[in-house]
Amino acid sequence: MERIEPSNGVKMPAMNFGVYRITDPAECEAAVLCAIKAGWRGIDTAASYLNERAVGRAVARLSIPRSELFISTKLWVQDASEAGAERAIRRSLELLRTDTIDLYQIHQPYGDIYGAWRTMERFYEAGALRAIGVSNFQPDRITDFALHQRIRPMVNQIEVNPFCQQRKADAVNCALGVMPSAWAPFAEGRDGLLENPVLREIAVDRGATVAQVVLAWLAERGIISISKTVSPARMAENPASNVKLTPEDMAKIATLDTGTSRFFSHRDPKIVEWLGTRRLPSEP
Repeated sequence: MERIEPSNGVKMPAMNFGVYRITDPAECEAAVLCAIKAGWRGIDTAASYLNERAVGRAVARLSIPRSELFISTKLWVQDASEAGAERAIRRSLELLRTDTIDLYQIHQPYGDIYGAWRTMERFYEAGALRAIGVSNFQPDRITDFALHQRIRPMVNQIEVNPFCQQRKADAVNCALGVMPSAWAPFAEGRDGLLENPVLREIAVDRGATVAQVVLAWLAERGIISISKTVSPARMAENPASNVKLTPEDMAKIATLDTGTSRFFSHRDPKIVEWLGTRRLPSEP
């Protein structure tokens, strides 16, 4: 599977398997095992997904070297402080059963993110975190944040899909030397993305599925993808794709952009309050 290098040279898989909303521990463990057996080498989780322990159990059962895997997780808002980040990082290391986390990110741009980042820099320089980044930082937030750090974020994971293409955010991230990463590339199937006639036409022309076309579209833009499925068939199908899109294909997909999220705005005060006051229960 192709790998992409963020600014610090650590090689990250271009396609990563996400475990968002796979909350049942047994189901999550089985899904991770199945995905890795199907060829996935990047696993994306987060403290807020409440399944780091299940991911850790799956990784511990594998016979492949840990060095072949790229494990990403994220800091939740309640721990966004200098001391809170240290507790959270140590907890994630324990739950994931690993000595190193390949990519650790601030999940939301709220709370004491500057204090949290100082702790992340310290763990990065000590080798416990191989790369550090952020998630859901809009162009103004990533610009302000990156300009005032000793070590700039290496990755910014944001919503990117054919209906929300984030062209401005992509340009800003790249100008700052921050690698863009896409969550919800299929928009969780919202607004009929997987049945969209433009995407289906391209898929038929390329002998591919719509999901493969979307992942190829992100790869063509140089954006890391985080995608999820609990279907073993789709797990095997997506990373095996060799779809090559033409400039005409890319132009057609560009027409689908609405410039708005398929989920919610991170600038909506009610959403900010909801995210900022959510407290995580203990891992099952």
